[in-house]
Amino acid sequence: MNRSTRTAGPTSAAGYERDGRSMRQRMLDGDPYIADDPDLAEASSVAQDLAAAYNATSPRQASLRRRLLGELLGAVGEGTELRPPLYVDYGRHVTIGARCFANYGLVALDVAAITIGDDVQIGPNVQLLTPTHPVEPGPRRDKWEGAAPISIGDNVWLGGGVVVCPGVTIGENTVVGAGSVVVKDLPANVVAVGNPARVVRSLDG
Repeated sequence: MNRSTRTAGPTSAAGYERDGRSMRQRMLDGDPYIADDPDLAEASSVAQDLAAAYNATSPRQASLRRRLLGELLGAVGEGTELRPPLYVDYGRHVTIGARCFANYGLVALDVAAITIGDDVQIGPNVQLLTPTHPVEPGPRRDKWEGAAPISIGDNVWLGGGVVVCPGVTIGENTVVGAGSVVVKDLPANVVAVGNPARVVRSLDG
């Protein structure tokens, strides 16, 4: 498996024993799992093939792009445009609402669910990163990893180069400044900037 670079993150020391569930099921259940698993490798390869086909399309091939996105992602709303290149782990765990726009180079590592609302604007080279690694050296050496879902509310604007870390929820209408790293939840109707991102002002509805 051509593994993505994963993000470091807090993972409980418990739960690293095999318990009869498949690694896919452990992943879907939100528990530690080992990504170097044949079933998961095949699912990732299917997604990489679809993403490569999508990334090779021309802007003049709108219907083809729409069909490929429909096959790659869990759901795509009407009027949404994602400019290639687009990079995912599995694709099927990404849902995106209507009238959204993502500029070039969106990375959506969807080991856990990535949920994007309606009317969301995403700048170039934004990273939505659900995967985590154990802090403890032993489980990390043994290739255990995990994930936590990301949720982006309606009418959010993520500036260019924003990184959203595992487990983060961003409330509706919020703006995240370019280059910010979002490590904890942001409320609705605010502007946040920096590394780590901090709220700097409130917005009127």
